[in-house]
Amino acid sequence: MERLLTRFKALPEHTMLVILAFVVGLCSGLMAVLLKKLISLIHTGLTGWFDAPFYNYLYLVYPGIGMLLAFLFVKYIVRDDISHGVTKVLLSVSKQKSRIAPHNIWSSVGASSVTIGFGGSVGAEAPIVYSGAAIGSNIARALKLPYKDVTILLGCGAASAIAGIFSAPLAGVLFTLEILLFNISMSSILTLLLSSVTATVVSYIFTGTSVSFPSTLEEFSLGNMPFYLLLGIFCGAMSLYFIRTSLWLEDKMRGIRRPACRWLLCAALLGLLIFFFPPLYGEGYDSLTMMLNNNSVDIAGGVLGTVLVNKWAIWLFFVAILLAKVFATAFTNAGGGVGGTFGPTLFTGGIAGFVVARFLNLSGIHAVPEANFVLVGMAGMMAGVMQAPMTAIFLIAELTGGYDLLMPLILTSAASFATIRTVEPYSIYTKRIASQGELLTHDNDQAVLTLLKLSDFIETDFKPIIGDRSLADLVKVIASSDRNVYPVLDHERHFIGVIFLNDVREVMFDHEHYYKIHISEFLKAAPAVVYSDEKMETVMEKFELTNAWNLPVVDRDGVYLGFVSKSKIFSSYREQLQQVSHE
Repeated sequence: MERLLTRFKALPEHTMLVILAFVVGLCSGLMAVLLKKLISLIHTGLTGWFDAPFYNYLYLVYPGIGMLLAFLFVKYIVRDDISHGVTKVLLSVSKQKSRIAPHNIWSSVGASSVTIGFGGSVGAEAPIVYSGAAIGSNIARALKLPYKDVTILLGCGAASAIAGIFSAPLAGVLFTLEILLFNISMSSILTLLLSSVTATVVSYIFTGTSVSFPSTLEEFSLGNMPFYLLLGIFCGAMSLYFIRTSLWLEDKMRGIRRPACRWLLCAALLGLLIFFFPPLYGEGYDSLTMMLNNNSVDIAGGVLGTVLVNKWAIWLFFVAILLAKVFATAFTNAGGGVGGTFGPTLFTGGIAGFVVARFLNLSGIHAVPEANFVLVGMAGMMAGVMQAPMTAIFLIAELTGGYDLLMPLILTSAASFATIRTVEPYSIYTKRIASQGELLTHDNDQAVLTLLKLSDFIETDFKPIIGDRSLADLVKVIASSDRNVYPVLDHERHFIGVIFLNDVREVMFDHEHYYKIHISEFLKAAPAVVYSDEKMETVMEKFELTNAWNLPVVDRDGVYLGFVSKSKIFSSYREQLQQVSHE
Protein backbone atom coordinates (compact mmCIF):
# COMPACT_ATOMS: atom_id res chain seq x y z
CA MET A 1 0.00 0.00 0.00
CA GLU A 2 2.79 2.41 0.87
CA ARG A 3 4.48 1.75 -2.45
CA LEU A 4 1.22 2.44 -4.28
CA LEU A 5 0.77 5.74 -2.44
CA THR A 6 4.35 6.72 -3.19
CA ARG A 7 3.87 6.07 -6.90
CA PHE A 8 0.56 7.97 -6.85
CA LYS A 9 2.18 11.00 -5.20
CA ALA A 10 4.91 10.86 -7.82
CA LEU A 11 2.35 11.79 -10.48
CA PRO A 12 2.29 15.39 -11.74
CA GLU A 13 0.39 17.55 -9.26
CA HIS A 14 -2.37 18.48 -11.70
CA THR A 15 -2.98 14.84 -12.67
CA MET A 16 -3.07 13.78 -9.03
CA LEU A 17 -5.59 16.51 -8.14
CA VAL A 18 -7.87 15.56 -11.05
CA ILE A 19 -7.98 11.94 -9.86
CA LEU A 20 -8.59 12.99 -6.26
CA ALA A 21 -11.31 15.44 -7.36
CA PHE A 22 -13.17 12.54 -8.95
CA VAL A 23 -12.86 10.48 -5.75
CA VAL A 24 -14.03 13.42 -3.59
CA GLY A 25 -16.98 14.02 -5.94
CA LEU A 26 -17.97 10.37 -5.81
CA CYS A 27 -17.84 10.19 -2.01
CA SER A 28 -19.58 13.54 -1.48
CA GLY A 29 -22.29 12.63 -3.98
CA LEU A 30 -22.98 9.38 -2.09
CA MET A 31 -23.15 11.25 1.23
CA ALA A 32 -25.59 13.77 -0.27
CA VAL A 33 -27.84 10.98 -1.54
CA LEU A 34 -27.65 9.25 1.85
CA LEU A 35 -28.68 12.44 3.66
CA LYS A 36 -31.64 13.02 1.33
CA LYS A 37 -32.79 9.41 1.73
CA LEU A 38 -32.49 9.50 5.52
CA ILE A 39 -34.50 12.73 5.81
CA SER A 40 -37.20 11.40 3.47
CA LEU A 41 -37.37 8.07 5.32
CA ILE A 42 -37.76 9.68 8.75
CA HIS A 43 -40.20 12.31 7.47
CA THR A 44 -42.42 9.76 5.72
CA GLY A 45 -42.42 7.42 8.69
CA LEU A 46 -43.51 10.18 11.04
CA THR A 47 -46.07 12.05 8.93
CA GLY A 48 -47.03 9.81 6.01
CA TRP A 49 -50.07 8.46 7.85
CA PHE A 50 -51.57 11.87 8.78
CA ASP A 51 -55.13 12.26 7.50
CA ALA A 52 -55.67 15.99 7.88
CA PRO A 53 -53.46 18.86 9.02
CA PHE A 54 -56.08 19.96 11.57
CA TYR A 55 -55.47 16.83 13.62
CA ASN A 56 -51.69 16.88 13.40
CA TYR A 57 -51.10 17.62 17.07
CA LEU A 58 -47.89 15.63 16.83
CA TYR A 59 -46.41 18.71 15.16
CA LEU A 60 -46.21 20.09 18.69
CA VAL A 61 -43.74 17.43 19.82
CA TYR A 62 -42.00 15.98 16.74
CA PRO A 63 -39.52 18.86 16.22
CA GLY A 64 -38.56 18.89 19.89
CA ILE A 65 -37.87 15.16 19.88
CA GLY A 66 -35.65 15.56 16.81
CA MET A 67 -33.73 18.41 18.40
CA LEU A 68 -33.24 16.39 21.59
CA LEU A 69 -31.98 13.34 19.70
CA ALA A 70 -29.56 15.51 17.71
CA PHE A 71 -28.38 17.25 20.89
CA LEU A 72 -27.71 13.94 22.67
CA PHE A 73 -25.97 12.55 19.59
CA VAL A 74 -23.65 15.55 19.38
CA LYS A 75 -22.97 15.77 23.12
CA TYR A 76 -22.31 12.12 23.92
CA ILE A 77 -21.13 10.61 20.62
CA VAL A 78 -19.62 13.39 18.50
CA ARG A 79 -18.47 15.60 21.40
CA ASP A 80 -17.81 18.57 19.16
CA ASP A 81 -19.70 21.61 17.88
CA ILE A 82 -20.95 20.76 14.38
CA SER A 83 -23.53 23.51 13.91
CA HIS A 84 -23.32 26.20 11.21
CA GLY A 85 -21.42 24.03 8.73
CA VAL A 86 -20.58 26.65 6.11
CA THR A 87 -19.20 29.03 8.72
CA LYS A 88 -17.11 26.21 10.18
CA VAL A 89 -15.66 25.47 6.73
CA LEU A 90 -14.67 29.13 6.37
CA LEU A 91 -13.02 29.05 9.78
CA SER A 92 -11.15 25.85 8.97
CA VAL A 93 -9.59 27.54 5.95
CA SER A 94 -8.67 30.76 7.72
CA LYS A 95 -7.56 29.36 11.10
CA GLN A 96 -6.90 25.63 10.82
CA LYS A 97 -5.02 25.31 7.51
CA SER A 98 -8.09 23.71 5.90
CA ARG A 99 -8.09 20.87 8.40
CA ILE A 100 -11.48 19.43 9.35
CA ALA A 101 -11.97 16.66 11.90
CA PRO A 102 -12.65 13.23 10.34
CA HIS A 103 -15.88 12.77 12.29
CA ASN A 104 -17.47 15.61 10.32
CA ILE A 105 -17.67 13.25 7.35
CA TRP A 106 -20.58 11.45 9.05
CA SER A 107 -21.56 13.39 12.16
CA SER A 108 -23.22 16.30 10.34
CA VAL A 109 -25.22 13.90 8.20
CA GLY A 110 -26.44 11.90 11.19
CA ALA A 111 -27.45 14.89 13.33
CA SER A 112 -29.10 16.89 10.53
CA SER A 113 -31.10 13.92 9.19
CA VAL A 114 -32.72 13.47 12.60
CA THR A 115 -33.24 17.21 13.09
CA ILE A 116 -34.89 17.80 9.71
CA GLY A 117 -36.68 14.45 9.51
CA PHE A 118 -38.48 15.21 12.76
CA GLY A 119 -39.50 18.63 11.45
CA GLY A 120 -36.70 20.99 12.47
CA SER A 121 -37.10 24.13 10.38
CA VAL A 122 -33.60 24.15 8.90
CA GLY A 123 -31.85 23.05 5.70
CA ALA A 124 -29.66 20.07 4.89
CA GLU A 125 -27.25 21.97 2.67
CA ALA A 126 -24.89 23.40 5.31
CA PRO A 127 -24.40 20.00 7.01
CA ILE A 128 -23.70 18.26 3.69
CA VAL A 129 -21.25 21.04 2.73
CA TYR A 130 -19.46 20.42 6.03
CA SER A 131 -19.44 16.69 5.30
CA GLY A 132 -18.18 17.12 1.73
CA ALA A 133 -15.49 19.58 2.80
CA ALA A 134 -14.40 17.11 5.50
CA ILE A 135 -14.11 14.37 2.87
CA GLY A 136 -11.86 16.51 0.68
CA SER A 137 -9.78 17.77 3.60
CA ASN A 138 -9.18 14.34 5.11
CA ILE A 139 -8.31 12.66 1.82
CA ALA A 140 -5.72 15.38 1.19
CA ARG A 141 -4.35 15.17 4.72
CA ALA A 142 -4.10 11.38 4.54
CA LEU A 143 -1.82 11.84 1.53
CA LYS A 144 0.08 14.62 3.37
CA LEU A 145 -0.55 17.15 0.63
CA PRO A 146 0.40 20.84 1.10
CA TYR A 147 -2.05 23.48 2.29
CA LYS A 148 -2.78 24.62 -1.25
CA ASP A 149 -3.94 21.18 -2.37
CA VAL A 150 -5.81 20.51 0.87
CA THR A 151 -7.79 23.71 0.31
CA ILE A 152 -8.54 22.84 -3.32
CA LEU A 153 -9.85 19.38 -2.37
CA LEU A 154 -11.81 20.88 0.51
CA GLY A 155 -13.42 23.19 -2.05
CA CYS A 156 -14.10 20.19 -4.31
CA GLY A 157 -15.89 18.50 -1.44
CA ALA A 158 -18.07 21.54 -0.76
CA ALA A 159 -18.88 22.02 -4.45
CA SER A 160 -19.76 18.37 -4.99
CA ALA A 161 -21.91 18.36 -1.84
CA ILE A 162 -24.08 21.17 -3.22
CA ALA A 163 -24.10 19.55 -6.66
CA GLY A 164 -25.14 16.22 -5.15
CA ILE A 165 -27.88 17.51 -2.85
CA PHE A 166 -29.47 19.65 -5.60
CA SER A 167 -28.32 17.82 -8.77
CA ALA A 168 -26.90 21.20 -9.85
CA PRO A 169 -23.21 21.01 -10.91
CA LEU A 170 -22.76 24.63 -11.97
CA ALA A 171 -24.30 25.89 -8.72
CA GLY A 172 -21.85 23.75 -6.76
CA VAL A 173 -18.86 25.37 -8.45
CA LEU A 174 -20.26 28.89 -8.05
CA PHE A 175 -21.10 28.23 -4.41
CA THR A 176 -17.47 27.39 -3.68
CA LEU A 177 -16.05 30.32 -5.62
CA GLU A 178 -18.54 32.93 -4.42
CA ILE A 179 -19.62 31.96 -0.91
CA LEU A 180 -16.62 30.09 0.46
CA LEU A 181 -14.35 32.86 -0.89
CA PHE A 182 -11.51 30.71 -2.17
CA ASN A 183 -8.84 32.32 -4.34
CA ILE A 184 -8.57 29.52 -6.89
CA SER A 185 -6.73 29.83 -10.19
CA MET A 186 -8.39 29.01 -13.49
CA SER A 187 -6.47 25.74 -13.75
CA SER A 188 -7.84 24.64 -10.39
CA ILE A 189 -11.45 25.23 -11.45
CA LEU A 190 -11.20 22.04 -13.51
CA THR A 191 -11.07 20.03 -10.28
CA LEU A 192 -14.21 21.78 -8.97
CA LEU A 193 -16.07 21.09 -12.21
CA LEU A 194 -15.04 17.44 -12.26
CA SER A 195 -16.04 16.79 -8.65
CA SER A 196 -19.38 18.61 -9.10
CA VAL A 197 -20.27 16.71 -12.26
CA THR A 198 -19.31 13.42 -10.60
CA ALA A 199 -21.54 14.13 -7.61
CA THR A 200 -24.41 15.13 -9.90
CA VAL A 201 -24.13 11.87 -11.85
CA VAL A 202 -24.23 9.95 -8.57
CA SER A 203 -27.35 11.88 -7.58
CA TYR A 204 -28.97 11.17 -10.96
CA ILE A 205 -28.29 7.44 -10.58
CA PHE A 206 -30.02 7.19 -7.20
CA THR A 207 -32.69 9.92 -7.38
CA GLY A 208 -33.44 10.42 -11.07
CA THR A 209 -32.70 13.18 -13.54
CA SER A 210 -35.77 15.37 -13.02
CA VAL A 211 -35.34 18.86 -11.57
CA SER A 212 -35.59 19.22 -7.81
CA PHE A 213 -38.52 21.65 -8.00
CA PRO A 214 -40.83 20.91 -10.95
CA SER A 215 -42.76 24.05 -11.85
CA THR A 216 -45.54 25.38 -14.05
CA LEU A 217 -44.26 28.70 -15.33
CA GLU A 218 -45.66 31.29 -17.69
CA GLU A 219 -43.69 32.86 -20.52
CA PHE A 220 -41.42 35.75 -19.70
CA SER A 221 -43.03 39.15 -20.23
CA LEU A 222 -40.92 42.28 -20.57
CA GLY A 223 -43.74 44.31 -19.02
CA ASN A 224 -43.20 42.59 -15.69
CA MET A 225 -39.58 43.69 -15.37
CA PRO A 226 -40.33 46.74 -13.14
CA PHE A 227 -42.12 44.44 -10.72
CA TYR A 228 -39.22 41.99 -10.68
CA LEU A 229 -37.07 44.97 -9.73
CA LEU A 230 -39.52 45.75 -6.92
CA LEU A 231 -39.29 42.11 -5.82
CA GLY A 232 -35.49 42.39 -5.71
CA ILE A 233 -35.62 45.43 -3.44
CA PHE A 234 -38.14 43.66 -1.22
CA CYS A 235 -35.92 40.56 -1.05
CA GLY A 236 -32.95 42.73 -0.10
CA ALA A 237 -34.92 44.24 2.79
CA MET A 238 -36.16 40.80 3.87
CA SER A 239 -32.59 39.48 3.70
CA LEU A 240 -31.48 42.12 6.16
CA TYR A 241 -34.34 41.12 8.45
CA PHE A 242 -33.42 37.44 8.08
CA ILE A 243 -29.71 37.89 8.83
CA ARG A 244 -29.98 40.19 11.81
CA THR A 245 -33.03 38.57 13.39
CA SER A 246 -31.57 35.08 13.01
CA LEU A 247 -28.21 35.94 14.58
CA TRP A 248 -29.74 38.07 17.33
CA LEU A 249 -32.39 35.52 18.28
CA GLU A 250 -29.97 32.60 18.26
CA ASP A 251 -27.56 34.50 20.49
CA LYS A 252 -30.41 35.29 22.90
CA MET A 253 -31.49 31.67 23.05
CA ARG A 254 -27.93 30.41 23.52
CA GLY A 255 -27.66 32.85 26.41
CA ILE A 256 -29.84 30.42 28.39
CA ARG A 257 -27.04 28.50 30.05
CA ARG A 258 -28.90 25.36 31.09
CA PRO A 259 -29.21 23.16 27.97
CA ALA A 260 -32.37 21.45 29.25
CA CYS A 261 -34.18 24.77 29.76
CA ARG A 262 -32.99 26.06 26.39
CA TRP A 263 -34.14 22.90 24.62
CA LEU A 264 -37.53 22.94 26.37
CA LEU A 265 -38.20 26.58 25.49
CA CYS A 266 -37.05 26.25 21.87
CA ALA A 267 -38.94 22.97 21.39
CA ALA A 268 -42.17 24.46 22.76
CA LEU A 269 -41.94 27.63 20.66
CA LEU A 270 -41.01 25.74 17.50
CA GLY A 271 -43.80 23.21 18.04
CA LEU A 272 -46.37 25.98 18.40
CA LEU A 273 -45.15 27.76 15.27
CA ILE A 274 -45.33 24.58 13.19
CA PHE A 275 -48.72 23.65 14.66
CA PHE A 276 -50.23 26.93 13.52
CA PHE A 277 -48.13 27.18 10.34
CA PRO A 278 -47.47 23.63 8.99
CA PRO A 279 -45.37 24.89 6.02
CA LEU A 280 -42.64 25.62 8.59
CA TYR A 281 -42.24 21.88 9.20
CA GLY A 282 -38.87 20.64 7.96
CA GLU A 283 -37.23 22.19 4.91
CA GLY A 284 -40.55 23.32 3.43
CA TYR A 285 -39.63 22.18 -0.07
CA ASP A 286 -43.05 20.52 -0.59
CA SER A 287 -44.68 23.91 -0.07
CA LEU A 288 -42.29 25.51 -2.54
CA THR A 289 -43.17 22.92 -5.16
CA MET A 290 -46.89 23.60 -4.64
CA MET A 291 -46.39 27.35 -5.03
CA LEU A 292 -44.30 26.81 -8.15
CA ASN A 293 -47.31 24.98 -9.58
CA ASN A 294 -49.86 27.65 -8.54
CA ASN A 295 -51.28 25.51 -5.74
CA SER A 296 -51.11 27.88 -2.81
CA VAL A 297 -54.51 26.96 -1.37
CA ASP A 298 -53.39 23.60 -0.02
CA ILE A 299 -50.41 25.16 1.73
CA ALA A 300 -52.59 27.22 4.09
CA GLY A 301 -53.39 24.23 6.27
CA GLY A 302 -53.21 23.76 10.00
CA VAL A 303 -55.42 25.31 12.63
CA LEU A 304 -55.39 28.83 11.16
CA GLY A 305 -55.68 27.63 7.57
CA THR A 306 -59.08 26.09 8.21
CA VAL A 307 -60.65 29.45 9.06
CA LEU A 308 -59.03 31.51 6.30
CA VAL A 309 -61.63 32.26 3.65
CA ASN A 310 -60.95 35.88 2.77
CA LYS A 311 -58.33 36.35 0.03
CA TRP A 312 -56.57 39.07 1.98
CA ALA A 313 -56.59 36.87 5.10
CA ILE A 314 -54.76 34.17 3.15
CA TRP A 315 -52.25 36.77 2.00
CA LEU A 316 -51.68 37.83 5.62
CA PHE A 317 -51.23 34.16 6.51
CA PHE A 318 -48.33 33.94 4.08
CA VAL A 319 -46.87 37.20 5.38
CA ALA A 320 -46.91 35.64 8.85
CA ILE A 321 -45.07 32.57 7.50
CA LEU A 322 -42.55 34.85 5.82
CA LEU A 323 -41.78 36.58 9.12
CA ALA A 324 -41.98 33.46 11.28
CA LYS A 325 -39.59 31.25 9.31
CA VAL A 326 -36.51 32.97 10.71
CA PHE A 327 -37.81 32.35 14.25
CA ALA A 328 -38.43 28.68 13.50
CA THR A 329 -34.90 28.32 12.11
CA ALA A 330 -33.29 30.08 15.08
CA PHE A 331 -35.27 27.99 17.59
CA THR A 332 -34.17 24.80 15.83
CA ASN A 333 -30.47 25.65 15.86
CA ALA A 334 -30.43 27.12 19.35
CA GLY A 335 -32.41 24.19 20.78
CA GLY A 336 -29.81 21.62 19.83
CA GLY A 337 -30.78 20.84 16.25
CA VAL A 338 -28.22 20.67 13.46
CA GLY A 339 -29.00 22.34 10.16
CA GLY A 340 -28.28 25.35 8.01
CA THR A 341 -29.93 28.49 6.69
CA PHE A 342 -29.57 27.56 3.02
CA GLY A 343 -32.94 25.75 2.88
CA PRO A 344 -34.79 28.38 4.96
CA THR A 345 -33.43 31.05 2.63
CA LEU A 346 -34.89 29.29 -0.42
CA PHE A 347 -38.20 28.78 1.37
CA THR A 348 -38.39 32.40 2.57
CA GLY A 349 -37.53 33.65 -0.92
CA GLY A 350 -40.34 31.62 -2.47
CA ILE A 351 -42.81 32.96 0.12
CA ALA A 352 -41.53 36.51 -0.50
CA GLY A 353 -42.11 36.14 -4.24
CA PHE A 354 -45.61 34.82 -3.63
CA VAL A 355 -46.46 37.61 -1.16
CA VAL A 356 -45.37 40.31 -3.63
CA ALA A 357 -47.15 38.69 -6.58
CA ARG A 358 -50.39 38.05 -4.67
CA PHE A 359 -50.40 41.63 -3.38
CA LEU A 360 -50.05 42.99 -6.90
CA ASN A 361 -52.84 40.73 -8.14
CA LEU A 362 -55.26 41.38 -5.26
CA SER A 363 -54.73 45.13 -5.30
CA GLY A 364 -55.24 45.34 -9.05
CA ILE A 365 -51.97 47.20 -9.56
CA HIS A 366 -50.77 44.75 -12.18
CA ALA A 367 -51.49 41.09 -12.98
CA VAL A 368 -48.33 38.98 -12.58
CA PRO A 369 -47.68 35.21 -12.72
CA GLU A 370 -47.36 34.07 -9.11
CA ALA A 371 -45.35 30.91 -9.85
CA ASN A 372 -42.77 32.97 -11.75
CA PHE A 373 -42.41 35.34 -8.83
CA VAL A 374 -42.03 32.44 -6.41
CA LEU A 375 -39.14 31.11 -8.48
CA VAL A 376 -37.44 34.48 -8.90
CA GLY A 377 -37.99 35.31 -5.21
CA MET A 378 -35.97 32.23 -4.25
CA ALA A 379 -32.99 33.66 -6.14
CA GLY A 380 -33.53 37.15 -4.75
CA MET A 381 -33.46 35.97 -1.16
CA MET A 382 -30.39 33.82 -1.75
CA ALA A 383 -28.56 36.73 -3.35
CA GLY A 384 -29.31 38.87 -0.28
CA VAL A 385 -28.88 36.50 2.66
CA MET A 386 -25.82 34.74 1.23
CA GLN A 387 -24.65 37.75 -0.79
CA ALA A 388 -23.98 35.42 -3.70
CA PRO A 389 -25.96 36.60 -6.75
CA MET A 390 -24.27 34.32 -9.30
CA THR A 391 -24.89 31.24 -7.18
CA ALA A 392 -28.50 32.31 -6.69
CA ILE A 393 -29.16 32.87 -10.40
CA PHE A 394 -27.82 29.58 -11.67
CA LEU A 395 -28.87 27.42 -8.72
CA ILE A 396 -32.52 28.42 -9.09
CA ALA A 397 -32.36 27.98 -12.85
CA GLU A 398 -30.90 24.48 -12.38
CA LEU A 399 -33.30 23.53 -9.58
CA THR A 400 -36.46 24.50 -11.45
CA GLY A 401 -35.51 24.38 -15.11
CA GLY A 402 -36.41 28.08 -15.20
CA TYR A 403 -33.78 29.23 -17.69
CA ASP A 404 -36.50 31.08 -19.62
CA LEU A 405 -36.65 33.48 -16.68
CA LEU A 406 -32.93 34.23 -16.73
CA MET A 407 -33.45 37.98 -17.20
CA PRO A 408 -35.78 38.33 -14.16
CA LEU A 409 -33.43 36.11 -12.14
CA ILE A 410 -30.52 38.40 -12.94
CA LEU A 411 -32.45 41.62 -12.28
CA THR A 412 -34.00 40.50 -8.99
CA SER A 413 -30.79 38.96 -7.67
CA ALA A 414 -28.76 42.05 -8.56
CA ALA A 415 -31.35 44.38 -6.99
CA SER A 416 -31.49 42.31 -3.81
CA PHE A 417 -27.71 42.16 -3.56
CA ALA A 418 -27.34 45.90 -4.15
CA THR A 419 -30.06 46.69 -1.61
CA ILE A 420 -28.58 44.75 1.29
CA ARG A 421 -24.99 45.76 0.52
CA THR A 422 -25.89 49.37 1.25
CA VAL A 423 -26.36 48.49 4.93
CA GLU A 424 -24.82 45.02 5.50
CA PRO A 425 -21.42 44.12 3.99
CA TYR A 426 -21.40 40.50 5.21
CA SER A 427 -23.50 37.43 4.54
CA ILE A 428 -25.17 35.31 7.20
CA TYR A 429 -22.19 32.94 6.96
CA THR A 430 -19.47 35.55 7.36
CA LYS A 431 -20.93 38.20 9.65
CA ARG A 432 -19.74 36.70 12.93
CA ILE A 433 -16.26 35.65 11.80
CA ALA A 434 -15.70 38.96 10.00
CA SER A 435 -16.21 40.81 13.30
CA GLN A 436 -13.42 38.64 14.75
CA GLY A 437 -11.04 39.45 11.87
CA GLU A 438 -10.87 35.80 10.79
CA LEU A 439 -12.56 35.99 7.39
CA LEU A 440 -10.71 35.19 4.18
CA THR A 441 -11.64 37.35 1.21
CA HIS A 442 -10.86 37.50 -2.49
CA ASP A 443 -8.27 40.18 -1.64
CA ASN A 444 -5.02 38.18 -1.59
CA ASP A 445 -3.26 40.63 0.75
CA GLN A 446 -6.11 40.49 3.24
CA ALA A 447 -6.33 36.71 2.93
CA VAL A 448 -2.63 36.26 3.69
CA LEU A 449 -2.77 38.52 6.74
CA THR A 450 -5.76 36.52 8.01
CA LEU A 451 -3.86 33.27 7.67
CA LEU A 452 -0.74 34.55 9.46
CA LYS A 453 -0.77 34.23 13.25
CA LEU A 454 1.22 36.59 15.49
CA SER A 455 2.15 33.79 17.91
CA ASP A 456 4.20 32.17 15.13
CA PHE A 457 6.46 35.22 14.85
CA ILE A 458 7.29 36.11 18.45
CA GLU A 459 11.09 35.96 18.94
CA THR A 460 12.31 35.37 22.48
CA ASP A 461 16.10 35.62 22.02
CA PHE A 462 16.21 39.35 22.86
CA LYS A 463 18.10 39.65 26.18
CA PRO A 464 16.08 41.71 28.70
CA ILE A 465 17.49 43.78 31.55
CA ILE A 466 15.81 45.00 34.74
CA GLY A 467 15.26 48.76 34.79
CA ASP A 468 17.12 49.54 38.06
CA ARG A 469 20.49 48.22 36.87
CA SER A 470 23.74 50.00 36.02
CA LEU A 471 25.82 50.28 32.86
CA ALA A 472 27.95 47.36 34.07
CA ASP A 473 24.93 45.07 34.12
CA LEU A 474 23.93 46.28 30.66
CA VAL A 475 27.40 45.51 29.26
CA LYS A 476 27.13 41.94 30.56
CA VAL A 477 23.79 41.56 28.75
CA ILE A 478 25.27 43.01 25.56
CA ALA A 479 28.19 40.60 25.72
CA SER A 480 25.85 37.60 25.82
CA SER A 481 23.46 38.80 23.13
CA ASP A 482 23.52 38.72 19.32
CA ARG A 483 20.92 41.49 19.09
CA ASN A 484 21.30 45.26 19.09
CA VAL A 485 18.02 45.97 20.92
CA TYR A 486 17.50 45.23 24.63
CA PRO A 487 14.06 45.26 26.30
CA VAL A 488 13.94 46.89 29.74
CA LEU A 489 11.57 45.34 32.28
CA ASP A 490 10.54 45.84 35.87
CA HIS A 491 10.79 43.07 38.47
CA GLU A 492 7.35 41.71 37.45
CA ARG A 493 8.55 41.52 33.82
CA HIS A 494 6.33 44.39 32.71
CA PHE A 495 7.72 46.13 29.65
CA ILE A 496 9.19 49.61 30.31
CA GLY A 497 11.12 50.52 27.17
CA VAL A 498 14.13 49.63 25.01
CA ILE A 499 17.85 50.39 24.84
CA PHE A 500 19.63 50.47 21.49
CA LEU A 501 23.25 49.34 21.14
CA ASN A 502 24.19 52.43 19.13
CA ASP A 503 23.22 54.67 22.07
CA VAL A 504 25.55 52.79 24.44
CA ARG A 505 28.49 52.18 22.12
CA GLU A 506 30.45 55.34 23.04
CA VAL A 507 30.53 54.67 26.81
CA MET A 508 30.33 50.90 27.06
CA PHE A 509 34.15 50.55 27.08
CA ASP A 510 34.68 53.28 29.70
CA HIS A 511 35.11 51.16 32.87
CA GLU A 512 35.17 54.23 35.13
CA HIS A 513 31.49 54.87 34.42
CA TYR A 514 30.24 51.29 34.74
CA TYR A 515 28.73 51.84 38.19
CA LYS A 516 28.15 55.57 37.93
CA ILE A 517 25.80 55.54 34.94
CA HIS A 518 22.26 54.18 35.34
CA ILE A 519 20.69 52.47 32.33
CA SER A 520 17.72 54.86 32.55
CA GLU A 521 19.94 57.38 30.74
CA PHE A 522 19.75 55.21 27.63
CA LEU A 523 16.12 54.14 27.99
CA LYS A 524 13.76 55.00 25.13
CA ALA A 525 10.11 54.32 24.55
CA ALA A 526 9.34 51.67 21.94
CA PRO A 527 8.01 53.09 18.65
CA ALA A 528 4.87 51.00 19.31
CA VAL A 529 3.81 48.02 21.38
CA VAL A 530 2.14 44.95 19.89
CA TYR A 531 -0.38 43.02 21.98
CA SER A 532 -0.33 39.23 21.82
CA ASP A 533 -4.00 38.96 20.74
CA GLU A 534 -3.77 41.48 17.90
CA LYS A 535 -4.55 40.54 14.30
CA MET A 536 -1.72 40.66 11.78
CA GLU A 537 -3.45 43.42 9.87
CA THR A 538 -3.10 45.84 12.82
CA VAL A 539 0.46 44.64 13.49
CA MET A 540 1.47 45.55 9.94
CA GLU A 541 -0.23 48.91 10.30
CA LYS A 542 1.98 49.64 13.33
CA PHE A 543 5.12 48.71 11.40
CA GLU A 544 4.05 51.00 8.56
CA LEU A 545 3.31 53.95 10.86
CA THR A 546 6.55 53.67 12.88
CA ASN A 547 8.99 52.51 10.16
CA ALA A 548 10.39 50.14 12.79
CA TRP A 549 11.88 46.71 12.01
CA ASN A 550 11.31 45.20 15.45
CA LEU A 551 8.47 45.82 17.91
CA PRO A 552 7.98 44.45 21.44
CA VAL A 553 5.10 42.08 22.15
CA VAL A 554 3.25 42.15 25.48
CA ASP A 555 0.06 40.64 26.85
CA ARG A 556 -2.87 42.78 27.92
CA ASP A 557 -1.33 43.17 31.39
CA GLY A 558 1.86 44.60 29.91
CA VAL A 559 4.00 41.53 30.60
CA TYR A 560 6.85 41.23 28.10
CA LEU A 561 6.71 38.21 25.73
CA GLY A 562 9.30 38.95 23.04
CA PHE A 563 9.75 40.88 19.81
CA VAL A 564 8.21 40.57 16.38
CA SER A 565 10.30 41.23 13.28
CA LYS A 566 9.01 42.88 10.11
CA SER A 567 11.54 41.04 7.94
CA LYS A 568 10.42 37.65 9.28
CA ILE A 569 6.77 38.51 8.61
CA PHE A 570 7.57 39.63 5.07
CA SER A 571 9.39 36.37 4.38
CA SER A 572 6.46 34.28 5.60
CA TYR A 573 4.04 36.59 3.77
CA ARG A 574 5.68 35.86 0.41
CA GLU A 575 5.53 32.12 1.02
CA GLN A 576 1.90 32.25 2.13
CA LEU A 577 0.92 34.42 -0.83
CA GLN A 578 1.96 31.66 -3.21
CA GLN A 579 -0.24 29.22 -1.30
CA VAL A 580 -3.27 31.53 -1.24
CA SER A 581 -2.95 32.36 -4.93
CA HIS A 582 -2.92 28.62 -5.73
CA GLU A 583 -0.53 29.10 -8.57
